[in-house]
Amino acid sequence: MNSIIPQIDGMPVISTSRLTKVFGNLVAVNDLHLEVMRGDVFGFLGPNGSGKTTTIRMLLGLIRPTAGRAILFGMDNATHLPAILQRIGAIVETPVFYPYLSGLDNLRIIAAVAGMVSGGSNDGRIAEVLEIVELRAYEKLAYRKYSLGMKQRLGIAAALLNDPELVMLDEPTNGLDPAGVIEIRRLILRLAALGKTIFLSSHILYEVQQVCNRVAILQKGNMVKQGNVSELVRQNEQVEVRLDKEEETHYALNLLQQAKERGADWLRDIQLQSGRQGQLKILINAPISHAAEINELLARNQLFASAIHPHEGSLEELFLEVTTAAGGTTRPSLGEILLEPGLTSTSEQARAEISSGSTKGSV
Repeated sequence: MNSIIPQIDGMPVISTSRLTKVFGNLVAVNDLHLEVMRGDVFGFLGPNGSGKTTTIRMLLGLIRPTAGRAILFGMDNATHLPAILQRIGAIVETPVFYPYLSGLDNLRIIAAVAGMVSGGSNDGRIAEVLEIVELRAYEKLAYRKYSLGMKQRLGIAAALLNDPELVMLDEPTNGLDPAGVIEIRRLILRLAALGKTIFLSSHILYEVQQVCNRVAILQKGNMVKQGNVSELVRQNEQVEVRLDKEEETHYALNLLQQAKERGADWLRDIQLQSGRQGQLKILINAPISHAAEINELLARNQLFASAIHPHEGSLEELFLEVTTAAGGTTRPSLGEILLEPGLTSTSEQARAEISSGSTKGSV
């Protein structure tokens, strides 16, 4: 049976509420509210040690949360974990295979251990996942002869054997060379095209921007940003304006500041900067779709830009901005988290677990 609670259209595949994990005096994950929708390629971002793997382990039931809840496919993983895991394929750490067996034989062993009935249907599924990860041509090659990228793809093939609805990948491109990274990127896009929901933990932001439609950014266990990738990076779009004469540049700066004061709220920030050779330029934090409007404003006032450069935003810039800002904040104490007024009854459970020492472990 695949579901205990009926799946409702539009229901999140993953939803967490106040999810918290404490190890001794370390708050590894703090009050996490996460939402992943069906069909998302969801990037879960953060520096090393930010709590990404701890969160994934809680979602998979590998460790218990100190407080809060994790709901997957509409089911609480505290009470319906077996039914949830039937619908998930996951790689949390580097997969372990028999080095002297072929990729095909390794998958046969994993299928047998997982309880898949041997026979034509089983072999057919193994062939199918090898095709998906582009290893069919190397299925009889010993695993020890695989490149690092091929080993990672075989691990993903193993996670796909049960034809999961949700695929969870923790740092799948770690240690890979550029060719291996591109292989994993193509594979993720292929899985998305097959209708899988992908939950991808990573700190390689360029790759995440290539494949993900939604992201969440974690810093020191705290959620600092969550949303649609295109909308988030649009917040960091800029328009650079250069004029030939210094007095014209100052005049243009004044015009733009006046336009902002008069209601052009899309002009988020306007700065005067010096270029590499000392030439002044105006850097405007504004959607690049307004570049023509900026040019028109200047031209109406007999100012003609020598160059207008739209600059698209990136996840890297957003990531640095929000994690740097978050890094300067004071971390709430354990007492503040567990004694916060209005905290649900999970706080009582958390206090009991801390008192009994059951939260000890490693991040």
